[in-house]
Amino acid sequence: MKKIIYVSLALAMSLPAMAQETYENANIATEDLNGTARYVGMGGAMEALGADISTMSTNPAGIGLFRRSTASVSAGFMSQQDAKEFNFGKTSHVSFDQIGFVYSMKSGRKSFMNIGFNYHKSRDFNYILNTVGRLNGASQNKLSFLKQADEVFYPQGSLDNGINGLDAKGGDAPTYSQIDYLYYNAMLTREIKEGGKTVLDFNPYDATGFMMDRANKGYIGEYDFNMSGNINDRVYLGVTIGYYDVHYKNYSEYAERIGNGNVIIGDEREITGTGFDVKVGAIFRPIEYSPFRIGVFFATPKFYDLKTANYTTLTNNTPYGAYDNGKSSEAYDFKFNTPWRFGVSLGHTVGDYLALGASYEYADYSSLDNRIIDGDGYDWWYDSYYESSSSDREMNDNSEYSLKGVSTLKLGLEYKPVPELAIRLGYNYVSPMYSSNGFKNGTLWSPGSYYASTTDYTNWKTTNRFTCGLGYQAGNMSIDVAYQYSAQDGDFHPFMEYSGSSKTFTNSVTGETMSFNNIPEVSSVSNKRHQFLMTLGYRF
Repeated sequence: MKKIIYVSLALAMSLPAMAQETYENANIATEDLNGTARYVGMGGAMEALGADISTMSTNPAGIGLFRRSTASVSAGFMSQQDAKEFNFGKTSHVSFDQIGFVYSMKSGRKSFMNIGFNYHKSRDFNYILNTVGRLNGASQNKLSFLKQADEVFYPQGSLDNGINGLDAKGGDAPTYSQIDYLYYNAMLTREIKEGGKTVLDFNPYDATGFMMDRANKGYIGEYDFNMSGNINDRVYLGVTIGYYDVHYKNYSEYAERIGNGNVIIGDEREITGTGFDVKVGAIFRPIEYSPFRIGVFFATPKFYDLKTANYTTLTNNTPYGAYDNGKSSEAYDFKFNTPWRFGVSLGHTVGDYLALGASYEYADYSSLDNRIIDGDGYDWWYDSYYESSSSDREMNDNSEYSLKGVSTLKLGLEYKPVPELAIRLGYNYVSPMYSSNGFKNGTLWSPGSYYASTTDYTNWKTTNRFTCGLGYQAGNMSIDVAYQYSAQDGDFHPFMEYSGSSKTFTNSVTGETMSFNNIPEVSSVSNKRHQFLMTLGYRF
């Protein structure tokens, strides 16, 4: 009978440098279409039209078109289609999405100077993933075994003090993850007698299929502070300083069928922290007596300073392995920078009854900068502490391979059959951020691999958003409602493929001859969301 023992893990033995992994950071780097109901109803295509508080976060010059002060607040309802509720994950939730104001001051006969503040939820993490697939002999534990067999790291230790992953010089190997630790201590390893001595024997086990359930929740709140204005009602300029507040949590259960039992990895992770960026924009009316406008804008990278913590368990209900259970936990700080973002937009109005907008944005996510915290210090001049960091070259190479530039096209219109009523339509096309050949590389010489507690990843494809909305103005009060449908498909991989070697090995427990190839089945997943949004506004 197997002993029922918990093996625990303290990974931060001699690796003070900390960084995060490409796919985790990419999830935080992206943004949703969100803001006021007018902005969402027009698909966000207002970077040249302006005069909406939500343009503060895209083209800050849009605030320069306000002629009166205004304030607004927005809330709504979000639901996920085709999902099964899991753990704390719910298929629908209420959301507080926006609150802000603009104070407009006349600075000349045709010129204004405006200041503003706006909060909006730039990212809603609430999402449930449910998927199953065949493994046909591949397995997560086999990946851990093959990493050692190919000398990606060297296990050393005993079942009494735990198996540690070492490099060729006997130091801690950054390629040795928390998942590897759990498998080597709870399943892959056994002690046998050989030549009168007790030695460690390592064996992998084939799996027939997998099941994954994951619940995500949380948000990124964006707080924007804007200053903008116009020159002779022809040129509009603006700058926004953005502050970001990150709250992300997920829990997943990944199960593999091995023999007549299951191995289950339960993983809970939380990420919190802050970031900031600067956004600059301009809008021009090239023809003096025409309302046609051209907008240009750019944003610096978001400079994130975050903390993450995980608690991971392995439950072994198979007849194999040394222990029934194992657990791992870790907490650390890390930094990363998103790419620069650039955009251009067009806007035109016809009388006071029709507005048309189109925007194009580009951000090269292959340049996402995963950073290692490699020291700290004290600045005597400014009486403050600081952390120094450097780019994680190995992980950044993986980001360059797995991610790519994203183009976002936004189209929108607003039609007023009567002055008080507005009808809005919008559409967004967002090109894929992930390469179809991208993967979560568990063999990188990086702290991002060392602290990893999951092996799965999803290469998401094109996003399509369809929006519509209504608005009603009654004196200084306004009420706007919007609906957004967002759809995205993806390829889910339970772990990276490991292949290309002609080597074979024999499992000393089962007697089976096994190959170095470990290729899981890819399953299809989707993220289809419905959003209902309402904004109350007041002009003064």
